Amino acid sequence: MKRPLSTREEQRLAHLYSEKVERYLDAGHGLCFMKEDRVARLVTNALHHFDRQRYSLAAWCVMPNHVDVVVEPFAGKTTTAGMALPQSELPEILHSWKSFTAKEANKVLSRSGAFWQAEYYDHLIRDEANFLHAVRYVLDNPKNAGLRNWKWVGLTECGKRILRELIHGRDARATRRGE
Repeated sequence: MKRPLSTREEQRLAHLYSEKVERYLDAGHGLCFMKEDRVARLVTNALHHFDRQRYSLAAWCVMPNHVDVVVEPFAGKTTTAGMALPQSELPEILHSWKSFTAKEANKVLSRSGAFWQAEYYDHLIRDEANFLHAVRYVLDNPKNAGLRNWKWVGLTECGKRILRELIHGRDARATRRGE
């Protein structure tokens, strides 16, 4: 009789599956619409469009056949002044990116039909180590896939600030005299 998988076994299986999918994508399989600069620029601009309004984008990479981002939705968040930020959940954000870029990229490419896969893979960032790993993964993705001088990858100012705080410690911020 088959026994159910333990939580640890399920996590390991999910990790192995994720690694297999990433190797497939990094090998350049599938349709590589975003190797075209006009399409990569369109997708990059879409990722940045609502940054700091609906979400905080930390790192991004537009690969020839997929996109990787480190993003924090503003769902239920407030500013330091106590003002509520617009509610945006990850599925809404992804739908916005995908629907806009699919329509516009299909125009650029003079094609029709599906542009993106319906599903997506998300990973919950639980702590600073997860954040550093995710950012490093996104930024190293082009190099690991054998792409040289890939320009469709970056770290936002917010991402740079968070990395500085994590690497140098939150107490390393400048303070005014007398504080």
